[in-house]
Amino acid sequence: MVLVGVVLVAGEGTRLRPLTYTLPKPLIPVMGKPLIVRAIENLRDSGISDFHVVVGHLGFLFRQTLGDGSGLGVRVRYVEQGERLGIAHAIHRAIEEGANGELVVYLGDNYFGEGVGGFVREFREGGYDVYIVLTKHRDSTRFGNAIVSDGRVVRLIEKPREPPPNSYVVTGIYMFRDPDDVERAFKTLKPSARGEYEITELIQWFIDNNRRVGYTVTNGWWKDTGTPQDMLDLVYLMLDAVETRIEGEVRGMVNGRVIIERDAVVEGVVHGPAYVGRGSVVGKDSVIEHYVDVEANVTINGGTMSRSLILNDARLELGRARVVDSIIGPRSAVRLEKGRHTLIIGEGNLIMSTDWA
Repeated sequence: MVLVGVVLVAGEGTRLRPLTYTLPKPLIPVMGKPLIVRAIENLRDSGISDFHVVVGHLGFLFRQTLGDGSGLGVRVRYVEQGERLGIAHAIHRAIEEGANGELVVYLGDNYFGEGVGGFVREFREGGYDVYIVLTKHRDSTRFGNAIVSDGRVVRLIEKPREPPPNSYVVTGIYMFRDPDDVERAFKTLKPSARGEYEITELIQWFIDNNRRVGYTVTNGWWKDTGTPQDMLDLVYLMLDAVETRIEGEVRGMVNGRVIIERDAVVEGVVHGPAYVGRGSVVGKDSVIEHYVDVEANVTINGGTMSRSLILNDARLELGRARVVDSIIGPRSAVRLEKGRHTLIIGEGNLIMSTDWA
């Protein structure tokens, strides 16, 4: 059977508000590309050319970004999930709308440092009915847990209050050989206490019915970008892997591993690892310290920044202020005079210190 990608992006991203009031998590760019574009590119490079993108909250923005997929060399079709009824229900909706093949289901706000090609290959070569990717996590109560015994997944538990021994976190990629089996499993499910059809219960059906459920424990890093700190952690991890590439203009100073995109201008100082996107300007009195991602068409004058993500078209007048551990929404304006600040702000906001008032 042909491989079919099912990318799930219907959630509201409540833990990343106010940013996600107008910008869904999978559309947040890191180093110049939205997360969903990176996900589809990874899956495309694994041999998938046909995608069903399950949308809900602000779904029209995904259509604007991806179109029919031709710009990425794939075909994209859209599936509406009108109510937030869980991952299993989203997969069911994709199958209802024609997703027919070996399904590779991917949560659009996840990212795997090692890519996903190896996982897809192991799934197909192993002849599994279901294949999942596991990892360890410092807070496993936020995720589904898989109990492994004697090399087999024997039980899945959704967000346990107390993580069971010998358990792993289930990451955001799930593979199914036969959509008809998925539908058989889905018909047996009932909504959980939180009103959702849980992916853990869907996969448990395969375990209970003696189907071949394979798994791997990822050797690389994995991020679910559920919270502002998760999103910043992803920025740090991705910047750790950059190699210097300077296509813009450097009038000031650049130290360490830095990417300066075309049409960007650096008049101040940038310490790597860091990223400065197309058309952005780092003013002569500004210092960009380590682990800063400045997206496209941003202007920064004055101040110091560290461990932050600045989204498209933001304008920052920082005086003598220091901004750390922050996410600045697109088309926002920040005016500070002094002090140390941590900001998580959404799109089109104006933040002004009392010194400027």
